[in-house]
Amino acid sequence: MGTNEAFDLAGPAGRLEAILMLPDAAPRAAAVVCHAHPLQGGVMHFKVVFRAAKALQAESVAALRFNFRGVGRSEGRHDEGRGEQDDVRAALDELSRRFPGLPLLTGGFSFGSVMALRAGCADARVRALFALGFPVTMVRDPAFVQACTRPRLFVQGENDAFGSGPAFRDMVAALPEPKTVVLVPGADHFFSGQLEEMEEAVRAWAATRPWEEQ
Repeated sequence: MGTNEAFDLAGPAGRLEAILMLPDAAPRAAAVVCHAHPLQGGVMHFKVVFRAAKALQAESVAALRFNFRGVGRSEGRHDEGRGEQDDVRAALDELSRRFPGLPLLTGGFSFGSVMALRAGCADARVRALFALGFPVTMVRDPAFVQACTRPRLFVQGENDAFGSGPAFRDMVAALPEPKTVVLVPGADHFFSGQLEEMEEAVRAWAATRPWEEQ
């Protein structure tokens, strides 16, 4: 289903290695999907990232995965989450160029979810956002999440070591609408053995076309 295109896009620190997953039909929207922490083995080929992009592709969303600076063939060095937000913006620029006029989304897994929300919530082009395994305990100041009022999806494992059920529920309870929250029973941070549940949560959310909400 769909086709994949591997290419390099121009990032602020040099080349960024990327893969664009295109749906069979004309895309309704385009999304940037960000991977986990570069210093903890995060890469765009990670299962959670690929499955999320696949779910979007199934709902006619063009999904762009890329390696943050210093990962794989991407140039530059890890910048502790500062320059990585610029990498997300470069990926959004690429999607804007390829799909002018289409609604844009940002999302990601773990560290990538933080980068996607930080960059996406501050970018008027982004109409909806999603966070998979949001590392609640690693985010010192959640103001950037609390201030965002565009449609957001949060998919979290009940036993996530970086944001377990209670901690996660407390965080999302304080967030403004519109928001969709899916807590996967028994799942860990990586959704080990439960990737299908995570993927289905993303697909079902995308099927509602959240980018069309006003």
